[in-house]
Amino acid sequence: METPVVHIVDDDALARAALARLLDAAQIRTACHAGAEAFLQAYDPLLPGCLVVEADLPGTCGLRLQEHLLSAGSELPVIFVSRSGDVPVSVRALRNGAVDFLQKPYDPRRIMDSIRMVLDGVQSRYPERERQARLREKFAQLSPREREVLDHVLRGDVSKIIARDLNISVRTVDVHRARIKDKLRCPNSAALVRDAVLAFGLDILHPHDFPKT
Repeated sequence: METPVVHIVDDDALARAALARLLDAAQIRTACHAGAEAFLQAYDPLLPGCLVVEADLPGTCGLRLQEHLLSAGSELPVIFVSRSGDVPVSVRALRNGAVDFLQKPYDPRRIMDSIRMVLDGVQSRYPERERQARLREKFAQLSPREREVLDHVLRGDVSKIIARDLNISVRTVDVHRARIKDKLRCPNSAALVRDAVLAFGLDILHPHDFPKT
């Protein structure tokens, strides 16, 4: 498993460095970013970790960064720090799922406790999330026609029914099914269903719910 990374996003260079030193002393891996844009360019959603972000960033503020991550489906835990301690912003951040909201100057023990709590949870969840991400990458390799065939396979349709619905021959359906199994490295239809559920959840078994990539 990859070592979790604490992303520190703060336009105050001294504040970034101080928190990085605190975490380095605790042997916690860090990555420092001067703003939201720099963080987004460097961020790899497949790597475990958490985000410590200044709420009052110039440009894209911390709250907007949090909401951007949420809209992208990110589960990255977020801890806010703030120069102003603005109450409406803190309420909105916490409603959006922030782990903590600390006004500067904060107690180093408090932020360390929050970060350690987050990283403990991240490390316990990461193997499952990593597997899901890898499976989704495999499904993304399928062609549009293969995704249509797979949608029918997940509903339990036999090749004859699939051929009729897609207006293609049974032989062509069987060719697509073989290619799907080869790309996904699944020996049979049961394995296809298992991996689809692991990648996308039980809703994938509903008709026409296969994600379009």
